[in-house]
Amino acid sequence: MIWLINVFHLSIKELRCVLRDTTMMTAIVVSFSIAIYVVATGAKTDVNHVAVGIIDADHSGLSRRIRDAIQPPLFQAPVDLSREEAQAAMDEGRYLFIVDIPAHLEADVQAQRSPTIQVMVDATAMSQGRLGVAYLNEIIVRETLESFHVKDLESQLPTRPVTHVLFNPNSTSSWFTSVMQLINNITVLSVVLVGAAVIRERERGTIEHLLVMPVRPSEIAVAKIVANGLVILVAVALSVLLIVKLLLHVPVEGSLSLFLTGTALYLFSLTALGILLATVAASMPQFGLLAVPVFVVMYLLSGSATPSENMPMWLQNAMLLSPSTHYVKLAQGILYRAAGLGIVWPQMLAVGGIGSVFLAAALMRFRSMLARQG
Repeated sequence: MIWLINVFHLSIKELRCVLRDTTMMTAIVVSFSIAIYVVATGAKTDVNHVAVGIIDADHSGLSRRIRDAIQPPLFQAPVDLSREEAQAAMDEGRYLFIVDIPAHLEADVQAQRSPTIQVMVDATAMSQGRLGVAYLNEIIVRETLESFHVKDLESQLPTRPVTHVLFNPNSTSSWFTSVMQLINNITVLSVVLVGAAVIRERERGTIEHLLVMPVRPSEIAVAKIVANGLVILVAVALSVLLIVKLLLHVPVEGSLSLFLTGTALYLFSLTALGILLATVAASMPQFGLLAVPVFVVMYLLSGSATPSENMPMWLQNAMLLSPSTHYVKLAQGILYRAAGLGIVWPQMLAVGGIGSVFLAAALMRFRSMLARQG
């Protein structure tokens, strides 16, 4: 009971320190509001209102059908270009796609001479380029078949593929990037916030005040975890409700309370990691240099940026030691697929177990650090 009372009062002290830190509070507010909105609306990987140029050397009914079929919202209205203008426009990056329709296209199709329509792509926009080529190929084939009254071609094939897109039928990129950016911000801020709290007290000399008090190192460390984790947990809840759901219109299918429970376990794991890193670093610059590789590895290999299934098997197994890998699966399962506790409990157990290991190591390092301070 005495341990809990001491943790409570120390947590109140830590909470006041965090709320009075204007720089850190500004970073939290911006990270869970403006940063998520900007990334979700600005960093698009789907094709939307893309500039298209067209070189029409045929001027036939078929070429006009193809031109008229390239329409918003996927593409802008095609702009007629000469070959010289097209090359200059592609070099300047003014068009992502240029469709080159050769002369005598319709006559060659009628004569079954297999003419070629060239689609030039600015591959610096890699994801949009790949998807846009698929859309343009579908448009060209469809309009060619319809111009010669060829219908129900798929019914004549021995097999017919049927695609069902689950959880994001329109492949809206903001539905994915907003939640993944939220996870990345949780990862960065939870480590930085608690690590900065430890180093700040050590650099200012206020940790000596704690050493003369009848408190244990575990009480000091746990209080920092509770206070800093609580601030971020509240910020996450408000971000999901106000930014993700209300402003970005991302449908949150699962239980918000279950997601916040998993987030609390993740915060416990990362704040313990932050204390561990803070006990290794001697100053704030060293802590920053030490934390950056941790952020990069957890971000790139957790499954939030690229699917884990695309990685080598040994790397997938190694990343099971990272709490971010399990938390990404947990968050995607709850928010996108409405998964319940019966599905995500292994991820929650893994996050809590890894956090316990981090906490044990952090307490050992924290005790030795306080002993050196004393």
